[in-house]
Order: sequence, then C-alpha cells, then structure tokens
Amino acid sequence: MCELLVSVITPCYNSSSTIEKTLQCIENQTYKNIEYIIIDGGSTDNTLKIIERHKDRLPQKLKVVSEPDNGIYDAMNKGVRLAKGALIGIVNSDDWYEPDTVEQAVKHYGGNQYEVIYGMQRNILRKKEKTTFIHYHDFLPEQMITHPTCFVTKDAYRDFGVFDTKYRSAADYDLMLRFYESKKVVFTPVMRVMSNFRMGGMSGSQTGVRENAAIRYQRGYMSKKRYWFVMFKSHVYEWLHRKNRHKERC
Repeated sequence: MCELLVSVITPCYNSSSTIEKTLQCIENQTYKNIEYIIIDGGSTDNTLKIIERHKDRLPQKLKVVSEPDNGIYDAMNKGVRLAKGALIGIVNSDDWYEPDTVEQAVKHYGGNQYEVIYGMQRNILRKKEKTTFIHYHDFLPEQMITHPTCFVTKDAYRDFGVFDTKYRSAADYDLMLRFYESKKVVFTPVMRVMSNFRMGGMSGSQTGVRENAAIRYQRGYMSKKRYWFVMFKSHVYEWLHRKNRHKERC
C-alpha cells in the first residue's frame, strides 16, 4: 500500500537568518513521503545559497521556485498550485515543525475529501514560550485556529479557493472561514504541538487584528459597535508602541 503523499510549502524572502532551522525540521521528519516546495520571492541575501547547501538532505521530491511575487499569500498560492500531495501544509521560513508533525497529520487524517487537520502551536517571543490551541473549530467566527499547524486537503483548496491576496495578515483567517461556512469541510484537532511560531512585531500583529475584525464584521460575526472599539484600541496600541520605540532610540 502506497504511503500518502504530503506536500509542505515554505514561502521565503531574504530569510537567511532563520530558514536553516526550517529546512532542518523538514529533513528530520519521521514521515518520509514528503514533497517539499520552496517559493522564494527573489531573495538578495544568502537564502538561496543556504537552500542549495541543504538540497542533498531535503526530500527527493523537491521544488524550488525563485521569482518576484506579490507578498507571502501570493507565494503560498503558487505553492498550493504546484502541490501534488493529498494533504498540504505550510511552514514559514522563520517557523519550524516538530519532528513528527507530518506523521501526526497523516495519522489523524480521516480520509475526507475536504478536511483540515490542525494541532497545538508553540508561540515564541523573546525566548518566552506559550502554547496555544483552539479545540473546537466552532470558535472560528470568534478566533482563528492555529493556522501554522494546519494540513489541508488539496481538494479543499481546489473547490473553496486559495488565499485572498488583498489581505496583508488575515488571508488565512478568511480562508478558514470559507472552509467553515461551506459546512462541507471536516476540522480534525490533534492534541500535540505541531508547529513552533516566532511571534512578530506589534505593527504586523495590529494589522492582523484590524483585518480579522473587518472580516468578522463584514460576515456578521461582530457588531458595528464592537468593530469600531477594536479598531480604535488597535490604533492606540500601535501608536503607543511607536511612541515607546521612539523614546528608546532617543
């Protein structure tokens, strides 16, 4: 019996300081039938040289594309279109999987045409760690599941669409809500850490907060009053963060 082929996509751009750990996590997977797709946005640092150094240790089914793109979600979409696997995972160039992540995804896959397998995520900020998990996907209208842990069937992408590139930070939330609202996609939780996620800066996170709020408001999951409160609070947080950074530099 043939093992299930799993595609893993890594979008990257000038990621020389972090991508080595990402490549190593793919090399060390306990599950071996992996197609690995790297979508590089035309890096000008040593990213491509690092990838070249690792080629002999990465899965034989390896595709590397290096060309300009229109941001991370455009890169993810390119990878999804190239993917041949029944399941597709995405690990960014500054994050990494646990050694048994792909094995756990395959183990818990229920064989449904439309399915999302997702697990626990270890968030890392300034060497501090915190594990997050949303057990019930019915929380999706209120809060995003841990997208970096997700493995999605190729058919789900084909029939319900890919990432909407108009978003800077929340296209993954928009996509998961489309899956949820279809009422055809099965969400399968895995009670294990599957991804390690480096937390970004305040500016990027607040962009995501505002985009998530807009998505929820437009879909009727958030009241107008609550929406404007979230938007106001987010802008205040961002302003205070910039002010504090300015003080630190002075």
